[in-house]
Amino acid sequence: MSLFDTRVPAVLLRTDRNPFHHGTLGAVRSLGRAGVDVHVVADCAHSPVRASRYVTGLHTPPPPGASPEDIAAALRRVAARIARPAVLIPMDDACAVAVARARTELAPAYLLPDQPGDLPARVADKAELAAVCASLDVPHPETLVPDGAAEAARAAWRLGLPVVAKWSRPWLVPPGGGLRSTVLVRSAREAGELYRRAEEAGSRLLLQAFLPPGADRDWFFHGYADRSGAVRAGGPGRKTRARPRGAGLTAVGRWTPNPRVQALAERVTAELGYRGVFDLDFRRCGTTGRYHLLDFNPRPGAQFRLFADTAGLDVVRALHLDLTHRPLPAGAPRPGRMFVVENYAPLSALRPARGERGGRELAWHARDDRAPGRALWALWGRHVGARLRDRALRGRGARPDAAAPARARVVRQGSAPAADRTGVSDRPEEDRAGRH
Repeated sequence: MSLFDTRVPAVLLRTDRNPFHHGTLGAVRSLGRAGVDVHVVADCAHSPVRASRYVTGLHTPPPPGASPEDIAAALRRVAARIARPAVLIPMDDACAVAVARARTELAPAYLLPDQPGDLPARVADKAELAAVCASLDVPHPETLVPDGAAEAARAAWRLGLPVVAKWSRPWLVPPGGGLRSTVLVRSAREAGELYRRAEEAGSRLLLQAFLPPGADRDWFFHGYADRSGAVRAGGPGRKTRARPRGAGLTAVGRWTPNPRVQALAERVTAELGYRGVFDLDFRRCGTTGRYHLLDFNPRPGAQFRLFADTAGLDVVRALHLDLTHRPLPAGAPRPGRMFVVENYAPLSALRPARGERGGRELAWHARDDRAPGRALWALWGRHVGARLRDRALRGRGARPDAAAPARARVVRQGSAPAADRTGVSDRPEEDRAGRH
């Protein structure tokens, strides 16, 4: 008999149009292998995800930037087609916020964690998270929210250049406008110029003191807070390879025991009364040794499959089991387990896995689901070719975006030495020009 109630399908929701979002494929496979029907509400037209044998159905998503009302309306249409209650899993922050706010409206058709509707929005908002951390006495970058261009310039000097500039609600940043949700600002003038684009960005600008990355400094914690609030599944992980190097998304991650990170994650979710899947980012200060909470993502992280224990439990499976009132199997952690994203770390993916404690999982290739791995390279080749052509055109004198702040640099593209003060977010979801 299956552990899962396979009568209850799962619906994965994503408005982010990134075709290389491997977390979506991870969720499709995790639940599909358990016998659960998996419906994907996302733009998969040019994504390897659509090739997976475990996709039951593909549904047209709301467009990027859709209002919460539009997202709820799209979900009602999907529910009418499925015609039975389903576990709903938002895969990006915009969807997590919209679904939480519409929980009462969606509840008859979808099974959702029971928590305050404003909590996902509070923790996903970068400015609100700073206030949350202050109230919980959790280490967090010193953060200032200026209310004018001149004040932004003064705040940059006060924090000490370079500083990290973020838009508080990165999911509102319009694509194609030259804005990035997180940049490293090297002058007070740049901070003022960036502030003047707040209306375009759709949310407040905040400035944070900068903590450079370094060896053994980038950590994450994925977990599931069940109906009682206990953190189940998941665990702490360390980023061992990033793309770009030093301040990028996780290309290679390792399940690494860390009692301090685990205790922080469990305390934060318990004191907030959080329920559901979450993904936290930490950066350890090289001077003080303290772990600063950089991001609280109220949804599965892209590398959540790193934390599949000896019973096969991960955070997505824990969600489905818990919401269908099934017991969660008691598995043991698998420290040393590796997760590799092949298109970002091809040499690591090609290296034999023999002798790796805890095993290894690839983001795209799987023996029981080969089509997405085959589709990846053709699609990735076209993607890289298009990026190279764009770069060549710019190099021939094509006019850059005149509205972009001069010399502002994406944090994910590396960082210069600076005082070890605090941290930057390097989540892939936050780079609208080159997300994974």
